Amino acid sequence: MKQPLFLEPVFQERIWGGSALKEQFGYDTPSDKTGECWAISAHPNGPSIVKNGEFAGQTLIELWDEQPALFGSHQTEVFPLLTKILDANTNLSVQVHPDDAYANLHENGELGKTECWYIIDCEADAEIIFGHNAKTKAEFTELIKKGEWNSLLRNVKIKPGDFFYVPSGTIHALGQGTVVLETQQSSDTTYRLYDYDRVDQEGQLRELHIDKSIAVSTIPHNDAVTTPEQSTILGAKITKFVEAEYFTVYKWDIDGTANFNFSPFLLASVIDGTGALTIGNESYPLKKGDHFIIPANAGDFQIEGKATLIVSHI
Repeated sequence: MKQPLFLEPVFQERIWGGSALKEQFGYDTPSDKTGECWAISAHPNGPSIVKNGEFAGQTLIELWDEQPALFGSHQTEVFPLLTKILDANTNLSVQVHPDDAYANLHENGELGKTECWYIIDCEADAEIIFGHNAKTKAEFTELIKKGEWNSLLRNVKIKPGDFFYVPSGTIHALGQGTVVLETQQSSDTTYRLYDYDRVDQEGQLRELHIDKSIAVSTIPHNDAVTTPEQSTILGAKITKFVEAEYFTVYKWDIDGTANFNFSPFLLASVIDGTGALTIGNESYPLKKGDHFIIPANAGDFQIEGKATLIVSHI
């Protein structure tokens, strides 16, 4: 089981989406309101399909269920992670995600949603909303009731290359003109707290989830600070952004020929450059916008070229 699994992205149109996924990655997106590329997904709302090899045409859901050897000895019923690229052409709604226990109880057994962002690109002076200023649940609720969003919400300046770890319970929103790679639990549960009074194509205000947002939000806000760890190997600089409960996430900056050996299965996304992956005496070209899985216990593999990848594992 040494062959990598290259995956066909699934695209999701969003009211806040744009054309960056087409312009920056060359994807054949459905419209200029494409907000999300579900790059590596086994979620039923958008499962990835394998493009190559003996499993071509099968979904990642099918492989998780039918080919467990590809993923080692896993203990979860569903594939645990989801990799996305998001194009926030305009501000996303201010939102929060539940943890596993709350989602399981209130969202038909869905996983919770802890996630993280790598800022691929953003406009000058771009911002995100990350956290809030309320000290108590009563203050949090009162500021929401009064619509005093400027007092409640925290704005953080961002730049390309920044990384943010976003545990469940964290109030957050991407700001206008931001493209990110997101690694998250495999969940599609989002509670909207505030949506700038936007309307959908039918002229209706989008649904908010005030009570659920209050119930799951971390109060007071707690910054989930991570300290990147950098190391070098021949042909690559490795940055480990986070090693947390649900995932470990790295950036691999390849410049030359780099050799790797990992036991867990790996999720990899090429966010810049070109190169080649050699594994099991076979070579596979890599380009910006490619997404693939290296099976568990695949042994030694090699990446050569000049490219940047975001890589994760459970």
